[in-house]
Amino acid sequence: MSKVIAICNQKGGVGKTTTAINLATYLGLSDKKVLLIDIDPQGNATSGLGINKHNIKQSVYDLLIDEIDPAGITIKTGINNLSLIPSTLSLTGAEVELVGIMGREYRLKKAISPILSEYDFILIDCPPSLGLLTVNALAAAGSVLIPIQCEYYALEGLSQLVNTINLVKENINSTLEIEGVLLTMADFRTNLTNEVINEVRNFLKGKVYQTVIPRNIKLTEAPGFGKPIAFYDKNSIGALKYQEFMNELLGGKELNINVINELEKINEEGVKT
Repeated sequence: MSKVIAICNQKGGVGKTTTAINLATYLGLSDKKVLLIDIDPQGNATSGLGINKHNIKQSVYDLLIDEIDPAGITIKTGINNLSLIPSTLSLTGAEVELVGIMGREYRLKKAISPILSEYDFILIDCPPSLGLLTVNALAAAGSVLIPIQCEYYALEGLSQLVNTINLVKENINSTLEIEGVLLTMADFRTNLTNEVINEVRNFLKGKVYQTVIPRNIKLTEAPGFGKPIAFYDKNSIGALKYQEFMNELLGGKELNINVINELEKINEEGVKT
């Protein structure tokens, strides 16, 4: 059965989608079968994998509202072992439409239950809010991965999110756990970054990854070219750190990086569907 992880933070701009795309990519390159579900109406995980949202006829919206077969909307990304259920702007109205639907919190869980045996990992990229779309992701997931930017208000948002996770666990999904907290956008030239890292580690003892993702221009540029960092600049510090993070998440197992060499031509052609 799949390990289902919701990548969640109600704050925007914390590296959530960057983490979703690059973790999914490196897992795929490590011979894990991966499905990335983009449940954010902005669709940044979709476009960040080089997929033109204007060409998508059916998306996660149809999965949630019309309960269509997930196999019919799953896209091959062109990256080894990585598939995507895309998002489009049509998802914007889903929160309102879900309100009147019976069992609205469980629509995503119900939709993906038939395909759990087909993947090693299912990653869900959540919107930067704590609305019904995020609740659907938390209801469907076994655990939550929380990216947190190394900034002044990091702990304030973290405590609110942890409270939401506890509420979901008490009322909707009793097996939900925190997979871990990933510190992102670290600038080690400032004292603030080190203070935030220490505060977060003290607040969630044992749940914070040792890997810290630094600020890196290559990570910022890569989505504009529709490429994960492995195919945009595999030797950048951002790429090396996401490899390190994936290894830590897998328990220290080595990355099967030779697959990248086989797909090197994608750097020239772009990720194709």
